Amino acid sequence: MAHHGQSGKIVVNVEPELKRQFYSALSLSGLNLKEWFIKAASEYCEEKKQPMFLREVRYGRTGRSKALVVRDEFAGAHSNGNGNGKAEKKYRVVSMFSGCGGMDLGFTGGFEALGRRYRSLPFEIVWANDLNPAACRTYERNLGHHIHRGDVWQLLGTMPKSAEVLIGGFPCQDISVNGKRAGVNGARSGLYKAMIEAIRVVKPKVFIAENVKALLRHEVWLKQVLTDFRELGYEVEPHLFQAADYGVPQTRERVMIVGTRDDAKPFVMPRHERTAANWITAKEAIGDLERLEESPAINHIWSLAETSPEQGNRKLIADRPGYTIRAECHGNIQWHYKLPRRVSMREAARFQSFPDRFIFVSGLRETERQVGNAVPPVLAWHVANSVLDCLS
Repeated sequence: MAHHGQSGKIVVNVEPELKRQFYSALSLSGLNLKEWFIKAASEYCEEKKQPMFLREVRYGRTGRSKALVVRDEFAGAHSNGNGNGKAEKKYRVVSMFSGCGGMDLGFTGGFEALGRRYRSLPFEIVWANDLNPAACRTYERNLGHHIHRGDVWQLLGTMPKSAEVLIGGFPCQDISVNGKRAGVNGARSGLYKAMIEAIRVVKPKVFIAENVKALLRHEVWLKQVLTDFRELGYEVEPHLFQAADYGVPQTRERVMIVGTRDDAKPFVMPRHERTAANWITAKEAIGDLERLEESPAINHIWSLAETSPEQGNRKLIADRPGYTIRAECHGNIQWHYKLPRRVSMREAARFQSFPDRFIFVSGLRETERQVGNAVPPVLAWHVANSVLDCLS
């Protein structure tokens, strides 16, 4: 308990083991206790100046249940925290193939996932679209603003005529190892051409087109996509990301094709936060949910599909990250490392780095699809910071 009065002295009693661990961490940081406290206290007080409210979400019904307190920023403009009272410049973002909103959440920031808070970023989603009605319901429930539902080709005319950034994960079913392999001219993956048309209309300074790693293995398909984007007058390069390197507890590799206009700075990949030696493990990500009863209200439900060949029989390993969460696994999602069941949708959402407050407005199969199709918000947040550097 902390004792406070009129002096500047602060006394806090903690457990000896926590004290030992804390001083060990301090020695690695290069700070002494006073320096660390002043820095941490200043940042905490600054955060408290932001307009926010607290919502308590309790998981489980027993005395051992863990209370998770989530700070939700009010919808709308966020303070820039610079203390001068002026609104921070917002960069407008057009979002295509938005799904349930994983990439959009990453770009706006202001969320908490896996025990860490990811600060708000100066991006504003001014237009979003998806074909899937259930994904649109989830998007609006969690991101708090409208998304255009329907065929993207028919909605191109509703896009704003300008925006600084355009983002989208064009469908990968025709490219994926587990897909139909029809290539970039297939009915689904060929939709990247809608991004081409959108870029012509919006003329963003930076665009991000996300897809599966398999695209890199098909030289003809990759060359076609890159050529089509480059013909718009952009500097275009593909970048391969391992999500686990950025604090996502999942070994998920994805390609981000980044295009920059000549009046934007070159895109530089964000620095890795982790290596294989300290990737977040499956147990670290979902271990606190082991005692939690099934709860549809928070998407803690799981498939009852029996063991099946190949990926349908894959079991998590507690001390390594989760495997790639797939969209079309038809209930054959990976098995829990300890419990005699497959992982729940809430656990899958954790592996994708969604906040616990992010609720999917759908049943089991549709939630499975939304979670698996999403760009992990934490990965998107890191990419967004690099995009911000391009615009600064």
